[in-house]
Amino acid sequence: MEHSYTRKKKLTTVVIHVILILVSITMLVPFIWMILTAFKSVTEATSVDPFTIFPREWRTDAFTTVLENMNFLMLYRNTLLLIFFRVVCAVLTATMAGYAFGRLHFRGRNFCFSLVLIQMMVPSQIFIIPQYLMISKMGMLNTIFALVFPGMVTAFGTFLLRQGYMGLPNDLEDAARLDGCNIGQTFLYVMAPLTRSSMVALGIFTAVFAYKDLMWPMIVNTDKDMLVLSSALAKMQGQYVSKFPELMAASLIACIPMIVIYIIFQKQFIEGIATSGGKL
Repeated sequence: MEHSYTRKKKLTTVVIHVILILVSITMLVPFIWMILTAFKSVTEATSVDPFTIFPREWRTDAFTTVLENMNFLMLYRNTLLLIFFRVVCAVLTATMAGYAFGRLHFRGRNFCFSLVLIQMMVPSQIFIIPQYLMISKMGMLNTIFALVFPGMVTAFGTFLLRQGYMGLPNDLEDAARLDGCNIGQTFLYVMAPLTRSSMVALGIFTAVFAYKDLMWPMIVNTDKDMLVLSSALAKMQGQYVSKFPELMAASLIACIPMIVIYIIFQKQFIEGIATSGGKL
């Protein structure tokens, strides 16, 4: 009986590992295809031959052309500034709002939080026109502020941090109150440090969403000096024909910042995703 149970457990483990390996390969195929296409000629990249996987000749013409025609230092700067300010604003506002909704009792709390939940349920595209009009009235088009503006306050982050604060025991606040702490001191020195994992998770989600954001940067920033990586890559797509080797080469270069950030903060990425229970 025990032998049968052990055999069944090993078989289950093997099946799970096989499935995970197949899923991992499926996720890696687009990235590998991007790398291979970047070293192909235009003819090979647009070939319908399914067996043309590896380039016959490894060419670097696409990388040379892209580096000559695109100012990647400027694109990196704009993108990193977008990510940095969105992360800072989102974590700061969500932390304070999450604490207020999760731990404080005030009139209209449930109604206000219902508005936050409604915002999460509504498609974000609905807010594009009002947000654009606000940015235009302020005269802030083609600026970093215009890129950061929609992410300064996040409904998802408020909900995430609220759940983090609600999971903390009430004894912590009682002990802080007995020690003479007011609401601000309790929040800053006692409660906020305990939700660090939720903040890290929110920072990860915000950084990834900001890096992938395409529609908003293309709407508010039309100046070529204020483009970010996503909008610059989108402008490479031709109406009738596209040079896929150059597009893939630029995409590969555009991936470098996120790859470097992930390597540096790999531990925080894994901890943040694991503790938040979310997925990218």
